[in-house]
Amino acid sequence: MKQSWTYSIQQEGQTIDELLRDQWKLGKKTVHELRMTKAISDTNGELLQWKLPRTKGTEIVVTLDVPESSYEATLDCDVKVIYEDQDCLIVSKPKGMATHPNDVWDRDTCMNHVMKYVQDQGGVYAEHAHRLDQGTSGLLLVAKHPIAKSIFDRLLEEKKIVRVYEAEVQGHMKERQGTIRGPIAKDRHHGTRRRVSPEGQMAITNFEVVRHLEHSTVVNLVLETGRTHQIRVHLAYIGHPIVGDTLYDARETASGDYSLHARKLKFIHPFTGTRMEILDK
Repeated sequence: MKQSWTYSIQQEGQTIDELLRDQWKLGKKTVHELRMTKAISDTNGELLQWKLPRTKGTEIVVTLDVPESSYEATLDCDVKVIYEDQDCLIVSKPKGMATHPNDVWDRDTCMNHVMKYVQDQGGVYAEHAHRLDQGTSGLLLVAKHPIAKSIFDRLLEEKKIVRVYEAEVQGHMKERQGTIRGPIAKDRHHGTRRRVSPEGQMAITNFEVVRHLEHSTVVNLVLETGRTHQIRVHLAYIGHPIVGDTLYDARETASGDYSLHARKLKFIHPFTGTRMEILDK
């Protein structure tokens, strides 16, 4: 399906080639494909010279043949859209809902609901830039076209998208803030559990105490890496598992849930240069 997006030259004298390679930092293969498919035009549909310096604010149009995402749309979208523009969605994933299907019969995940929302607007593409555990609620960043997906993937790898989580943990944490460093690997004795192990991949989690409750502590956490169950593993490793997280030896709550919420996303929008700070209370 052909779709088009309009962007503005961000710097005086910037060429289209510089926009794609230096600002958006697209790979050589992607840039070559855009050139070969004559994907860049002005607002009147006229093809543009890639090496010609442009006036800041000049509008260009990018037209892509967008593939259809494989997620089957639900009948209704039951996830809340917190933010949207032409390049991305940020939705609030409910607790207990998987981020994406793991089997062909999974049709009630967050991405199935997002696909319904996108299709209702005439779109065909939606791909999550990161994921949240099924028991974790909060903000999920979704790309609306392949170029956005590749850029958000790179920004995550470069640690330029800050993800702030809030958790309630058992006990009173003595340190007001700190960093937990510990490689994470699969637990050989448990199919879904992870553990800190020298054999694992390095993981780094920063924490800051928000307040102390009677028998627990509310903390904010920022990921520098994105390992499976990272926050849950690291907090249990330092003796403060998330309240209700029985997989990591916390006491069970009346609801049977654990308390972890992805409450904030911060990044510089790659297409507009706007400083984004999206909050999900």
